[in-house]
Amino acid sequence: MSGYGKRWPTWLILGFGFSFLYLPILVLMFYSFNENKLATVWSGFSLKWYVALMQNDQMLRAAWLSIKIAFWTATAAVVLGTMAALVMTRMRVFTGKTLFGALITAPLVMPEVILGLSILMLFMSLGSMVGFAPRGVMSIWIAHVTFTLAFVTVVLASRMAELDKSLEEAAMDLGANRVKVFFLITLPIIAPAILAGWLLAFTLSLDDVVVASFVSGPNSTTLPMVIFSSARRGLNPQVNALATIMVVVVSAAAFFAWWLMYREEKRKQRDMQLALQDNG
Repeated sequence: MSGYGKRWPTWLILGFGFSFLYLPILVLMFYSFNENKLATVWSGFSLKWYVALMQNDQMLRAAWLSIKIAFWTATAAVVLGTMAALVMTRMRVFTGKTLFGALITAPLVMPEVILGLSILMLFMSLGSMVGFAPRGVMSIWIAHVTFTLAFVTVVLASRMAELDKSLEEAAMDLGANRVKVFFLITLPIIAPAILAGWLLAFTLSLDDVVVASFVSGPNSTTLPMVIFSSARRGLNPQVNALATIMVVVVSAAAFFAWWLMYREEKRKQRDMQLALQDNG
């Protein structure tokens, strides 16, 4: 009893922290089933806003566009982030390596307003110099890859730094080249981190409104931009329904990624126990 009494402040602090983070989301999801058009006045259970959402062509087009941009952004960020992480953790020290790592991770601490404005000015400069500049979906994709690359690189570089290099060295001693070692040894081990980085980049791209507002074209309005403009005109219950669907989908994807990483960790612990038993 005394032990429980000592632990209750910890549970209280945790409960307050989780409530602060997730209670607004739960309230939003609750009111997505509200029959009343006023989003904060409960008048009965209804699914009519989900039905209305399925008939809202503008919001559905924006959602599909955001999903496509987020998918290709996450894919490109993972490919480039893996290459950058290999340079930071596997290549020998070379002149400018510290500067390279600093430039890769700079978008982590750079305000999105500055990042979006700088990319817009870059595209305008390209248009004036060469007569061509990416516009619309292409410009949003380039901008999103630029700032999500930093997050993916940090995730993969931290995982590669923990990787036992003796496994790769043993494979090279047996005659495998670096490319074969990467695809047969390194890649399967860091696969959970790659998936986590992909999901992180996908979520960041899907959620972005500031950078996309600078570089988007007239026919490339993303879902966050539609939601932001709708919220300025007043709360729309369809936005609550859409947010509920997105929370459920993202939560399921995050849980799947966590499950893969948990299974990989359990497998590593089991292999270590078997190795210790064999040595004993």
